[in-house]
Amino acid sequence: MSVLLDHPANLLAYRSSKPTAMVVVADPRVRDAVIRHLWALGVRDVVGTSTIAEARSRAGTPRDLCIADVHLPDGSGLALLTEMRACGWPNGLALSAADDIGAVRSALAAGVRGYVVTGARAGLTPGHARQAGMTGMAGMSAAGRLRPDHNGTDPTSGCRELSAREIEVLRLVAEGRSNKAIGQAMGLSALTVKSHLARIARKMGTGDRAGMVALALRAGIIS
Repeated sequence: MSVLLDHPANLLAYRSSKPTAMVVVADPRVRDAVIRHLWALGVRDVVGTSTIAEARSRAGTPRDLCIADVHLPDGSGLALLTEMRACGWPNGLALSAADDIGAVRSALAAGVRGYVVTGARAGLTPGHARQAGMTGMAGMSAAGRLRPDHNGTDPTSGCRELSAREIEVLRLVAEGRSNKAIGQAMGLSALTVKSHLARIARKMGTGDRAGMVALALRAGIIS
């Protein structure tokens, strides 16, 4: 699955002539897949690195986009993105192989423009890992995936259709609670909570818990 807050094409749209990027990902298969996708988007100047130290040594003039894995061998990719932002890099996009709602919240708090879950560390074959990287970046529609905003439609528009009870369910999801724990907190059965989540998924366009939380945070209906 993937969580995509802003599509890379949208992040680079403001500078269509010669956009530049840096990709900081330790897994060479995922790094290469991301770089290939950036090339497909028209980015011709891409620097690929595998560690924070290497990224810092090659930072130089700020680039249009920095894509970094949340977990790097020598530290936090989110910390690196925050550092790059402070140095004048306008756009940051975080990658993670794990569905971690806490990491999504941390990424948003750090000013990261996008967050993608690749699934590349979940025992995938090299071919699947490459596909995960490409599919995560492209945000193709599948179970639990969000479609990128290509037609100017606000991806958070479904949040306006949520009821007060559904928003409360989402708030508890954002705290990392299970369906059973949410039910206990709201006086509902786990099955009823599951039904609420199904309705939320239909309204928001994603059945992925982290995706729901990311959109709700972006829309400002939870904090």
